[in-house]
Amino acid sequence: MQYVDSWRAVAAATGAADRAAAEDGVRLAYLAAGLAGPEEIVWADSPRAAVEAVAGLADAGRSVRDEVRTRPWAEERRRVYDALGPAGWSALWSATGAQLWETTAGLAERIRAGVVADLGGDPDAESRVRLLLLDAVLGQHDAAWLAAFDGRGDRLDGLAAVARNAGWWWPYERVAVISERPQVLRRDEAGRLDRGDGPALSYPDGFALYAWRGMPVPPAFLDELAALTPRRIRTEENAELRRVMLEYYGYDRYLTESGAEPVHRDETGILWRIALAGDEDVVMVEVVNSTPEPDGTHRTYWLRVPPTTRTARAGVAWTFGLSGETYAPLRQT
Repeated sequence: MQYVDSWRAVAAATGAADRAAAEDGVRLAYLAAGLAGPEEIVWADSPRAAVEAVAGLADAGRSVRDEVRTRPWAEERRRVYDALGPAGWSALWSATGAQLWETTAGLAERIRAGVVADLGGDPDAESRVRLLLLDAVLGQHDAAWLAAFDGRGDRLDGLAAVARNAGWWWPYERVAVISERPQVLRRDEAGRLDRGDGPALSYPDGFALYAWRGMPVPPAFLDELAALTPRRIRTEENAELRRVMLEYYGYDRYLTESGAEPVHRDETGILWRIALAGDEDVVMVEVVNSTPEPDGTHRTYWLRVPPTTRTARAGVAWTFGLSGETYAPLRQT
């Protein structure tokens, strides 16, 4: 659909918000909900700072999120559903919102978790933070469902305007609090937060999330990656962090520099096993591409296979969804 790419860009947008355009969007969203606009609009440099600002409001009135966001969304969904029917709505969602849902919803959940971790402290404080997060409209991270309704009426124009120009925001009767967008967003090809040399997500005030291929990691952990050694990897007690170290270091490099011995070899390749304390073994098949590169060399590949693999043939067969007994290629390429 024509709107998906533009909303994908909205969800991934970084840099300073267009504050004037976002504030106009807030007022339009209130107007569409039949509410008077907020008497005051407060800006914060991150969702974390916004939660702190909301917690400090003295006379903001009640949350109007239901009127501004939840009810219009439900009514528009019903209208479009009734017009298109079940199959038509399913097709529309599959072509629009579903394309963006997994990455945007996952990112929003990571941000919530980061805010709770930073501001929680104790069970009571954590509960208060979670309640305040329930009042948030997700701005740019509402891109998935906004994409489904783009071009189908103007009821959601205010919400869309805020989303295109700012981050999360909190609507109350007399005050609205709006967060800036991230300054940095780094993700891998699967859309997961991913960066090995700094925060994968960061905001102007320093609120940041660190991750390697989607897995949260401590900031100090990344500082170690450039100086890893096989011994340091072996002595890491946290199994998840050890897996990150191995991925960053490279399984082939680890095998070479740790003096590992192959456990099996045949005409299909070489089977290697890395025994890790407190974790399942890492088993790799080393195979050589029989088709030469332009310079005449043959590239070596390392394929990770299940820990139960006992032969190189069985490992290569597994990558094709076959058993070792049935794997018999007529020609290798």
